[in-house]
Amino acid sequence: MTRMTDGPVAVIGLGRMGTGLATRLLEQGVEVRVWNRTPERAAPLADAGARVAPHPADAVEGTSSAICAVADSEALSAVLRGPDGLLARGPYPGTLICAGTVAPEEVVQIAGDAPAVLDVGMLGNRDHARDGELRLFVGGEQRVFQAALPLLETLGKEVVHLGALGSGMRMKLLLNLLMGVEVQAMAEATELAAAAGLDRQLVLKTIAGSGFASPVMAFKSRRLASGRFDEPDFRLRLMAKDLILASKQAASAGLNLPLATAAAETHVRATEQGLGDEDCAAVVRALTPNRGNAT
Repeated sequence: MTRMTDGPVAVIGLGRMGTGLATRLLEQGVEVRVWNRTPERAAPLADAGARVAPHPADAVEGTSSAICAVADSEALSAVLRGPDGLLARGPYPGTLICAGTVAPEEVVQIAGDAPAVLDVGMLGNRDHARDGELRLFVGGEQRVFQAALPLLETLGKEVVHLGALGSGMRMKLLLNLLMGVEVQAMAEATELAAAAGLDRQLVLKTIAGSGFASPVMAFKSRRLASGRFDEPDFRLRLMAKDLILASKQAASAGLNLPLATAAAETHVRATEQGLGDEDCAAVVRALTPNRGNAT
């Protein structure tokens, strides 16, 4: 059996995905060190055997790999270069895996401060992370990828090396662009149906069972049917962030992506309405803000 890691693994950022990754590693017998901005998030992992560190620099000390699963570029910058950050004591000698979605260019810039960097776009939810069922799309040097492959295969059922550093983030942004547009399109169709007097539940059931629906639409149709967007699978504000990043990538390439631009604007508006920490399917409330929780 291929050895999955040559030493302890640090998981930096214990949101839903980070917690799932750390749990998976612990269940596979890996020594895990964790850090989170709010320490109480680490308590269940500590009970499961993880070592909780007071700072990112302490978490990665002596580890072979460090997985940064933070939400955005601001958080990534803080855990890397802030006081007691991962790079505060010099270049990180292990494999640095950037698993939170940021601009591809930001990941490339990290390479100057660490000899081995990968960016990993994760496709799946917290349950997939916990169960090793993620699909992982990886960017970085071939030698670094090969060295990290046993660890990555422990975390995902599919691991694809896309090419140079930044490729994983590019793929993740493309996938989230598709999800954002699809879910908003379904929400718009449902609102139009309801406004025309059709039964909302029947419409959503029909969409979910039709050849027009993707798996993610069928999954999110249950959110729209219930009108419950708490305990999010993917926060709306993160979807807004990723749609903006995708739009910026398009602009830098000289492309005009009207659907991406429109979806980004709708999600930003929904965030401004206070829906940012709800599930991304709550974008429906930005279409008819006065509807509330009616279903």
